[in-house]
Amino acid sequence: MPVKSKIIISIICIFIGFTIALQFNTASEANQRETKDMWEVRAQIQDEQKQQQQLYQQISDLEQTLQEYQQKSEQEQISSLKKSIKQLKIQAGLAERTSKGIELTIEPVFVDSPTGSEYPMISPELLNQLVNELNTYGAKDIAIEKERIVSTSPIRYVNGETYVNNHALPDLPITISVLTDSPQRLIDYMEVSDFRDNIAIENMSLTMSKKAEMTLPAYQGNIDFDSVKVNEETGED
Repeated sequence: MPVKSKIIISIICIFIGFTIALQFNTASEANQRETKDMWEVRAQIQDEQKQQQQLYQQISDLEQTLQEYQQKSEQEQISSLKKSIKQLKIQAGLAERTSKGIELTIEPVFVDSPTGSEYPMISPELLNQLVNELNTYGAKDIAIEKERIVSTSPIRYVNGETYVNNHALPDLPITISVLTDSPQRLIDYMEVSDFRDNIAIENMSLTMSKKAEMTLPAYQGNIDFDSVKVNEETGED
């Protein structure tokens, strides 16, 4: 097999490994969350099963791509490789993605009381519940206040504030953008979800609207690609 073909196949295999790491890292992190409620566990299991099926399909597609590479010229191989890398970045959340979807807004609800009301804040637990429910009901991609959610995205407390992807969320209201093939179906599911009831207890409300087209930003976290460098013009290391 020519050296350049070996390089192309090696890069594809590296991206398969990277995709596997992204897809399954959530499962390993979930094992460390000892305070997880049962609804989170069930939702996460369903999400992992869905991701596993998607991963199997990606591997099958890439195996077919490898076979096609063997039948193409060198220039066609390089062109196909670039196309495959671009598609993998989109699927992994590392590139912008545009599609139809829904926009969710979480707003504060102030209730009159003799002692006054504190300004509500969305907790990491509630945001994780929302992400799990959205994934369960058909979300393809999610961004919370322009922070793209991938399987390694941390949602946690830092110094009393809720952080997503190592960035603090602003005060309410906040916006969650979701790409989905069936916007109305996802809205219908969320209308009767446990999440709505849980945020109502915390003096917050949820509104949703369909969008014919919306663009989610790429994930901006640091991912080291230094070990995967290929000269685009020569195809050599």
